[in-house]
Amino acid sequence: MPTQDTSQIKEKILFTLKRRGPCLPVHIASEIETSILFASAFLSELYSEKKIKMSYMKVGSSSIYFIPGQEYLLEKFSNYLKSKEKDAFELLRNHRFLVDSRLDPAIRVALRSIRDFAIPFKEGEEIIWRYYTERGPMLRLPNPIIHKPETIKEEIKEIKKPKELDIFGEERESLKKPVKKTPVKKVLKKNVAFEKKNEKFFNKVKEFLAEKSIGISDIEGFSKTDLTLKIVDRGVEKILIAYNKKRIIETDLLKAHKKASEYGLPYIILSLGDLPKKLENFIEAVRNLSGIDKLM
Repeated sequence: MPTQDTSQIKEKILFTLKRRGPCLPVHIASEIETSILFASAFLSELYSEKKIKMSYMKVGSSSIYFIPGQEYLLEKFSNYLKSKEKDAFELLRNHRFLVDSRLDPAIRVALRSIRDFAIPFKEGEEIIWRYYTERGPMLRLPNPIIHKPETIKEEIKEIKKPKELDIFGEERESLKKPVKKTPVKKVLKKNVAFEKKNEKFFNKVKEFLAEKSIGISDIEGFSKTDLTLKIVDRGVEKILIAYNKKRIIETDLLKAHKKASEYGLPYIILSLGDLPKKLENFIEAVRNLSGIDKLM
């Protein structure tokens, strides 16, 4: 990945979302010419900064990202809903309001699963479901079952500013705990295990650096076994090579040295396990070495 200011990458992602509307990480990765893993990491940061929103719905194992005000565009992803969830979605979209107690049990359960599209609120003891784009007041008929407000010609009573109801009993899940579903595209199915494993490792490195007040200035490379970052430690720019394994050997040390030499910067190595005693002794020996000469 070429060196690039992370703020510029984020601006490019925001521009892409404004232009294309709600997107999956794979779409963003294509636009900014990087891996799905990197795209997901930047999307995660933008979400934590509250600059973008994330859907409850999953396409494969990926959430959908969008900027505030684009909620109405999520409808184009409704074809990824499961069978019963799609039935509930179609029913609610067609009728705009549904009375929970009058619905088939399977539909009631499905409505609770499509949180991007079904907004619950209470009227007396009744739970009412509102289609997410519906902004007008609900109109009430005697003993309603399912009704469409704009078609009602009888005398009606408005419910002013209905209070939305939190019946889900839980906060939105973060990216760290993605809902596991079967990917809808072969490319996602092929890469999902790899991406999830590496995203977990990337987040672990980020947390480690944050605890030590070390900033990440750029992501230089990511493979199955290692991550290369450009960091700023106490005002000094360095290269960090993090190995996604418990045991590192001499060749890993030499590889890290070679990478850092390309940037002309000092480097730091991280791994998931303790340094082997043999390698520790080797480093100590080199550290105390002042020179090597060849006998003539």
